[in-house]
Amino acid sequence: MSKSGKLIGLPIVNARAAGIDIGSRIQVASVPPELSDDPVRTFQSFTADIEQMANWLVSIGITTVAMESTGVYWIPVYEILEAHGLTVVLANARDCKAVPGRKSDVNDAQWC
Repeated sequence: MSKSGKLIGLPIVNARAAGIDIGSRIQVASVPPELSDDPVRTFQSFTADIEQMANWLVSIGITTVAMESTGVYWIPVYEILEAHGLTVVLANARDCKAVPGRKSDVNDAQWC
């Protein structure tokens, strides 16, 4: 908190970034709440669903995506998002999981 009593957070580096928690069956995508009425969405792992997620992200102006994944589940998501012109960053899930207090895919997606 600052001296004026306002909360101070981390500076926004990229206002057009999304976070995605990649799983074997679902992907949970989170975008800044000012960009969408439904800022956290869940998509299945089928190609058509990943394409739908990529189209949604592009349609609201997302330019960068940070993903966290275990295993190889990130590969098709990475390729499809990159093909849609998005800059994609893959985070090590072990490093993300070490942050205390986050216990769900939604929280993980919002943290990325």
